[in-house]
Amino acid sequence: MKLLYRLFCFSYGIQQWLVRRFTTGGLAMLVCLLAAAIIGLDTKQTMAYQVLAFLLAVLIIAIAFSFYFRFQFRATRTLPRFATVGVKLSYPLVITNKTKKIQAGLKFIEEIAHPKLSLGEFKQIVKSSTKKGRINSLTYIYIRCLKAIARQRKAEAKAIDLPILKPDSETKIRGEITPTHRGVVRLSRITILRPDPFNLFNAIKTISLPQSLLVLPQRYQLPRINLPGARMSQSGSVSLASSVGDSEEFVSLRDYRPGDPLRKIHWQSWAKTGKPVVKEEKSEYFVRHALVLDTFQSQSQSEILEEAISVAASFAWDLHTQESLLDLMFVGIESYCFTSGRGLGNSEQMLEILAGVTACQDKTFAYLTAGLIERISMLSGCICIFIDWDEERKKLVEYLQGFKIPLLLLLITKEEKQYNHLNVENLHILPLGKIQTALMNLI
Repeated sequence: MKLLYRLFCFSYGIQQWLVRRFTTGGLAMLVCLLAAAIIGLDTKQTMAYQVLAFLLAVLIIAIAFSFYFRFQFRATRTLPRFATVGVKLSYPLVITNKTKKIQAGLKFIEEIAHPKLSLGEFKQIVKSSTKKGRINSLTYIYIRCLKAIARQRKAEAKAIDLPILKPDSETKIRGEITPTHRGVVRLSRITILRPDPFNLFNAIKTISLPQSLLVLPQRYQLPRINLPGARMSQSGSVSLASSVGDSEEFVSLRDYRPGDPLRKIHWQSWAKTGKPVVKEEKSEYFVRHALVLDTFQSQSQSEILEEAISVAASFAWDLHTQESLLDLMFVGIESYCFTSGRGLGNSEQMLEILAGVTACQDKTFAYLTAGLIERISMLSGCICIFIDWDEERKKLVEYLQGFKIPLLLLLITKEEKQYNHLNVENLHILPLGKIQTALMNLI
């Protein structure tokens, strides 16, 4: 296994060097060079060796030309705080030509850092590649390893043509990367490429410029969903939130805090003391919904989990929470519950949290059920996003239905037909590849 792992690391390093150094035409020439070498082994039977000699001479000249690249530069980039999966990110970048010559025909590319694929991860890929009758080939394993590295990189960058760089001057351009996975993208270096006159081989100059940004989950468009539910009594800590709530019993007076509604101001006390005073009630009543995300699966990564997180992000972003509370609940290393709305948080913070969600592999679904039961007396409604369906999930739904809590149940699956027989009220199947269409059909 270690030998196979070292072989992968070596071949991956060679691939990255070839892609970085050779242009598309250069890679095509390498293929032609290899073909000519194979065909031209017998110089008595074919004249292909002459083609081989010509291509080899051109390639040597192109590589030699790269040694005369004396460019020096400085660069600064300005990144936003966030990006979104699948949405191309454009940002300002300034490149300073530190030489006394005009530089033309250059290209620039961002170098995205990523951890090296570990031996443990490689073993898991090899092990999973031999299950369920899959083709156990080196090509298949290599492709899966490349996908694992792409998940770690979380973004892709392509070479961009630079305008003419004047001597000792700054040039403003737009950098571009395309986020492919949620999480933190770490940009490590900026590389300037200069192809040779034959446009086969790139000379390169690189400077270190570490910087990072957070990639938020992909979001889907949602129809207008009005979740039913009556106002429920909330804890005293929530009463500090802004906006509208109903209270029943007067408790005391206190100084005004930013965000307190005007209707709670005690005008007589303000007139006496000369400073704003508000009434404090015993209980607060307003709408509160739970957004429950199912993260329980055996593998660390899956397309279904990523889609579930994207659907959760869509609801966290689009639901109107200014007049209500939204509790995001899921289980990772431990049970989590994050609240937004009414001044306690915002949708952007919810997306930041969802960007870091990981699969729960060492706990049972009961952990999520227990956390939800603790808050059930405060909930007006519940949105549950499932990645599987079994007896534990069914019991949770039946328990919530027993409390007559309005539910919106979403089940994400690869095979839609597998769950068509389920007779569960308000359960909607979201098949992979048709998530957007299924969401728009919720109304």
